[in-house]
This record gives sequence, C-alpha cells and structure tokens, in this order.
Amino acid sequence: MAEWLTHVFLAYALFTVVGWSVDWLDAKWVAVGIVGSILPDLDRLDLVVSEELITAATGVPFEWSGINSLGGVVVLSAIGALLFEHGKNQRRAFVLLFSGSLSHLVVDLPQRYADGLMLTNTYLFPLPPWRPPTPGWYVSADQWVVVVALVVALVVFGIDRYRPADTRPAVAERAD
Repeated sequence: MAEWLTHVFLAYALFTVVGWSVDWLDAKWVAVGIVGSILPDLDRLDLVVSEELITAATGVPFEWSGINSLGGVVVLSAIGALLFEHGKNQRRAFVLLFSGSLSHLVVDLPQRYADGLMLTNTYLFPLPPWRPPTPGWYVSADQWVVVVALVVALVVFGIDRYRPADTRPAVAERAD
C-alpha cells in the first residue's frame, strides 16, 4: 500500500506543477494522470485471478507481468483513453495515463535489488534487455519513501492552493 501511495503522491505533485504551465491540465486531468501512475501495478491482479485461469478460459498463453512494462502501459493507456468521448480528450487521456505510468516505472528504477541491477529488462519489454547497476536508494518496503512523497505532495498542494488567482490558468466554461 505504501508503494501505491508513493506513486499517487508523486504523480499528484508532478501533474499539478505541470498544470501551472498547461492551461487545460486542471484537477480533472491531474486525476487521470494519477490513475496512470498505478497502472503498472495492475500486474498484482495475479493475486486475485491466476494466469493459468485466464489461459484456460481464453486458450491463449497469458502473463500478468507484461503489464508492468513499457509495452504494457502503452496498451493500458490506449484502452483507458478509449473511455473518453472526443478525439482531443482521448489524446489527452492517453498522454496523461502514459505519463503517469512512465513516472511509476522511473520511480521504481533506483530500487535496491538482490543482484544490484535495475529491472529495466522487464520494464523495457518489448525492447532488448539491458540491466545497468541500480543506485539502490530504497526497497519498496521502506516507509521513508512514502513520507518523502507525502511531504512533496503537501508542499505542492500548499503552493497550488495559495497561489494568487492571476497566476492560475484561465479555465474555459463548458458549453452544454
């Protein structure tokens, strides 16, 4: 749970700060980016539905691990973007879902692993495997990581909330 919170807090901070410069990136779109930040961890659905069950039901070999990769998040972002009505909104949704997913993968890269190498071989699928050394800054169970992410999110929230109104992007009224 702490790992998911870390990704959510950091995505909130990232997309909120980007929203200060991009007119259309309001709170609704920030939420889409936050959803993207947890897409790579959908591979944990294997705890609920086994790969064997899906393979037996569909007759097609299936693995959940492909979701936690560059190729997997492209597919999930495209599927998520289809939930939006207009082409412009679909493109925005894809960019935000993919960016949120990419932020997740990047934040996970400097984790400490037993062999001392990054997990880029799985993240970069379907690209060729490459595993440089990891700086080993943290393990996913470290509690201080979520505390740092929370502090960053709170600072950004405070700045965003108390910014002068004239520095906020103008939000166009929706015509119904």
